[in-house]
Amino acid sequence: MNPLQETPLSRRNLLKRAGCGFGYLALADLLSQRSFGAAATSPLAEKAPHHPPRAKRIIFLFMHGGPSQVDSFDYKPLLEKEHGKNASFKQVELASVGATSKVMKSPWTFKRHGESGIWASDLFPHTVKHIDDLCLINSMHTEGQSHGQAVLNLHTGSDIFTRPSVGSWITYGLGTENQDLPGFITISPPTSHGGVQNYGTAFLPAAYQGTAIGSAGTPVAQAGIRNVVNKALSRAQQRKQLDLIQSLNRSHAERAKEDSRLDAVIESYELAFRMQTTAPDVLDMSGESKETLALYGIDQKETAEYGRQCLLARRFAESGVRYIQVSTKMVWDQHGNLESGHRKNALSVDKPIGGLLEDLKRRGLLDDTLVLWGGEFGRTPLAQGSNGRDHCPQGFTMWLAGAGVKKGHVHGKTDEYGYYAIEDKVHMHDLHATLLWLLGLDHERLTYRHAGRDFRLTDVHGRIVNEIFA
Repeated sequence: MNPLQETPLSRRNLLKRAGCGFGYLALADLLSQRSFGAAATSPLAEKAPHHPPRAKRIIFLFMHGGPSQVDSFDYKPLLEKEHGKNASFKQVELASVGATSKVMKSPWTFKRHGESGIWASDLFPHTVKHIDDLCLINSMHTEGQSHGQAVLNLHTGSDIFTRPSVGSWITYGLGTENQDLPGFITISPPTSHGGVQNYGTAFLPAAYQGTAIGSAGTPVAQAGIRNVVNKALSRAQQRKQLDLIQSLNRSHAERAKEDSRLDAVIESYELAFRMQTTAPDVLDMSGESKETLALYGIDQKETAEYGRQCLLARRFAESGVRYIQVSTKMVWDQHGNLESGHRKNALSVDKPIGGLLEDLKRRGLLDDTLVLWGGEFGRTPLAQGSNGRDHCPQGFTMWLAGAGVKKGHVHGKTDEYGYYAIEDKVHMHDLHATLLWLLGLDHERLTYRHAGRDFRLTDVHGRIVNEIFA
């Protein structure tokens, strides 16, 4: 018999072939959902980037309050030399009450670190062990002399108007990698200086809002994603209940025509149902080794809180979340008692941050994860009172590490006092444009039409800082 000749199409053969065909269709659907993150009809479906990305995700370590650049990563020997003298430059007129024109030296010692020989103080000893992985931007500047303005500018690109947050723009542009988790997670987000606006969607469809885990002031060990586990009903019972609710929601949506809020409610219910199988496992750190817990400082009182936040960030990153923010409380605002305040704050975050960088590197995640560190602004090189520093949005430091950026690199600089950014200046709009580019998004093409015009994260501004790319 010719092996290529088809066998007679009996009833048994027909059922066999049809069964295999349906099986292949089911497999293709599962693979498609895995590949594209969510159903194609979902607003969170994975979308193609504008160009090949260098990073798959971002972890933003937000130091709320404004850490001092001249006490950490921006070495200014002149402060030591002119300590107590009047500064020889004109300071900003919007200085706070009690601010002076007296130069104040740093209470921390600076030295060169790593093979790159970058200057950094001993304020962050664990972080500077990774100095050869860091890309420092010492020429950041922004608008907003107050926290409220500067925090909103950092998170939304605007210090005046209500605008979508960075994470919402990213989720809108790329969708979610994992259909069982949100694309945007914010851990212990700030409740002040913008509050929910810092992870909100403004006029973007509500489905792109960040999912908060706890809030500032709530221990992350006691926080979680609310109502993600239902102990009263079985999964089958919940599905039947949800199907009834969704049929009513879709009927409402059809009558309302276009309403993104209803679409977001429908999608959020489906996502919440799917999250039950994934989120509890991601939030459960009991399976982590003692060595890993110690690496993040979770075994020590001073570092346990931020250590848990950073470890959660790593777990969400490896689970496919696009944008993860890890915030401190509003503690870096040392208008007085700079030395004791910054020392205490640095102690609480330094080891967890060093542990995060080390852990990401070990797992190969730093190759496609971009880590961003910084506050809403820096602090002046001048004294406020006898031992504090005022806000300084005119020049400050943020650093990046990981996917797509140069290692052991310093970009830009401030003046000899560390007050004004003067060389290779990077505005907050430039930083946002650069972050989007690293994720494969062109900030000029990532737009949303609202109120008769196209909006974007960088508005009509923004320059991609190509000089920091590896």
